[in-house]
Amino acid sequence: MLKRTHNCGELREQHVGQTVTLCGWVNAYRDHGEGLIFLDLRDRYGLTQLVFDTETGTRELLELADRIRNEDVIAARGTVRLRDGGPNPKLPTGKIEIVVSECEVLSKTAKPPFLPWDDKGQLPGEEVRLRYRYMDLRRPRMQEILAKRHRITKVTRDYFDEQGFLEIETPMLCRSTPEGARDFLVPSRLQPGMWYALPQSPQLFKQILMVAGCDRYLQIVRCFRDEDPRADRQAEFTQIDLEMSFVDRETVLETMEGFARRLWKEVEGVDLPPFERLTYREAMDRFGIDRPDTRYGLELVDVSDLAAKTEFKVFTEALAKPRGVVKCIRVPGGADKLTRKMTDGYSQWVGQFGAGGVPVTKVGDGKLEAGIGKFIEPITAELIERMGAEPGDTLLFGADTYSTCTKALGELRQRVARDLDLIPQGKWNFLWVVDFPMFEFDAQSDRFYALHHPFTAPTPEYVEQLMAIDTDDHSPENIDRVESIVSAGYDMVVNGSEIGGGSIRIHRQDVQSQVFRLLGLTPEQAKQKFSFLLEALSYGAPPHGGIAFGLDRLVMHLCRTENIRDVIAFPKTQTGADLMCQAPNEVDAEQLRELHVASTWTGED
Repeated sequence: MLKRTHNCGELREQHVGQTVTLCGWVNAYRDHGEGLIFLDLRDRYGLTQLVFDTETGTRELLELADRIRNEDVIAARGTVRLRDGGPNPKLPTGKIEIVVSECEVLSKTAKPPFLPWDDKGQLPGEEVRLRYRYMDLRRPRMQEILAKRHRITKVTRDYFDEQGFLEIETPMLCRSTPEGARDFLVPSRLQPGMWYALPQSPQLFKQILMVAGCDRYLQIVRCFRDEDPRADRQAEFTQIDLEMSFVDRETVLETMEGFARRLWKEVEGVDLPPFERLTYREAMDRFGIDRPDTRYGLELVDVSDLAAKTEFKVFTEALAKPRGVVKCIRVPGGADKLTRKMTDGYSQWVGQFGAGGVPVTKVGDGKLEAGIGKFIEPITAELIERMGAEPGDTLLFGADTYSTCTKALGELRQRVARDLDLIPQGKWNFLWVVDFPMFEFDAQSDRFYALHHPFTAPTPEYVEQLMAIDTDDHSPENIDRVESIVSAGYDMVVNGSEIGGGSIRIHRQDVQSQVFRLLGLTPEQAKQKFSFLLEALSYGAPPHGGIAFGLDRLVMHLCRTENIRDVIAFPKTQTGADLMCQAPNEVDAEQLRELHVASTWTGED
């Protein structure tokens, strides 16, 4: 085999006259007749034009070139010369070509299901590309993504190594725990009837490592959650997992903000400004979501006090509900941009979030026109002033309980921004969301849930209040007291996407036990499910906290794609299937017997 001397994206004018050998896949074949054939050779680094002609080569060499087709793998040796006929400005190697003197076909290809050179956008659907993923990964765009993912991972390791973090592996076969999504379970052959779980995250292990004195931990770790995939979520994914001892929230935020700055600087060449900080309540009040996109306006404004002055039934009925509110979004220039068909569609669309509709009016010269304008005429002047509205604007309202109204308008805000093309491209808006509620009460199940996870600590000023809570009291007053406890949790958000989340952890055994009681776990249940953590906390645990970044989501942002399957080498489909290797698959009865399990599947749901 001819030994490669250069890659297909490397050669330039300074290499003219040199004898080189390139290896790769044939990207294109062009027979110009009269003893002249051109091949474009491609590898992950780029593309170079090869020339076969009878003036510089043999008839046998030309005949060999004539039998070569797209996606054949070849090695070619020849001399670099300036491109005959002028340069190709579309290629970095476009000023040169290789006049081939030797060629070896390393591998012939069957008829390709599609050609990976995608400059014309002629690609098949995603199912075909996932079925032939090895072909799909040959595409220059996919090679670029894989290279950028490698770069992101390297910058991550370099930064945290400089900060004194140790990279430590934690088990892939661990204990099933009750919180979070469904576990993937693995039967134990050596202990019949017993099961391992694949880790949803290394949460408990990284806390144990802090108790063990490791001080600063890093792991780029595979995690597994048995939940339905979607555009930005896979059941099998990768976290950048971190934990630090003897820190407060401020230290963690500064360290992780430094990481994001370093990453964007080295990968994107962008200097990020200081991150804005929003409390959970402020984010919900202003944007209707705890991961707000702050690149555009359309903020939610509470107009409940003004709505109370009207007799408009939609408003008065909403305000009569417990925690009822009326909120409003101003759409600048919406009178010309939003059609009646669009606003009617919004009223139907918000129904999926529990809202009854979207009352609408337009702002004229000191008055409200169309829609509900005539029903809220008494508050016209105050409303226009409150909203900072100008003639030609449209006002969109939500009226319901705080939860329903805020959720619906938060989603509507994003849809209007997309519909009117208000989201600026090429802009990075980072922020921290802090001061989340620690618990939320679910009336249907009559129990409290941890908003993040049960190992999140309260902020220091709420520890005493937490410890004084009667965990069996579900009266409205006590529910309010519990839901007012603020956690030491935090999320990093960029452009409306949560890319990292974490908290200061509970390091006191008595506080952790109180949280378990509040969540409805008896001491026996807590011991059964979390005995090793509770035991570890009893042997001297340092104050500690950490965060986990979604590596796949980071790569999605930095590669500017909205599909997580684009940034994972071998992803699953929306149904959790690997189309290339045909997984999941049936196994034979003997394997099941060895594992002491049997299938109950009958072929029917």
